[in-house]
Amino acid sequence: MIKTNVMRILESAKVDFIPYEYSCKQGVDAVSVAKYLNKSVDQVFKTLVVEASVTEHFVFVIPASATLDLKKAAKVAQVKQVSMLPQKRLLPLTGYVHGGCSPVGMKKAFPTFIDETAILFDTICVSGGKIGVTLELSAQSLASLIGATFMDITMD
Repeated sequence: MIKTNVMRILESAKVDFIPYEYSCKQGVDAVSVAKYLNKSVDQVFKTLVVEASVTEHFVFVIPASATLDLKKAAKVAQVKQVSMLPQKRLLPLTGYVHGGCSPVGMKKAFPTFIDETAILFDTICVSGGKIGVTLELSAQSLASLIGATFMDITMD
């Protein structure tokens, strides 16, 4: 397995993780990854980037099976409203492509929120920063490393 930048960051911060590689033929969405890894769709998390304005961005890490509640997202981000970042702007803003966006190691540190359900698991899975790579790690360790807050951010 080729080591990604995310793995290097986690190793240098002494955060334990288990790397998984998967074939992109199964799909790159978090639900497909969960099925491929034989993990619960509630334990595999996707990373979403939203914007409140052209210069104000936020990151939300939610279960594969969930949908981000934009009203809750705006409330926890303490802004009037947010919208999903257009896919074409993801790479220039974060350094990651769609399907390989990790909450760790973005070009710039954005305020990050992890769905509170993550604390129900000993470990969660997030993108390893490249399509075909997923990392399993402690949600608490992830939150500590990136300065994230656990919040209720998905639709009920």
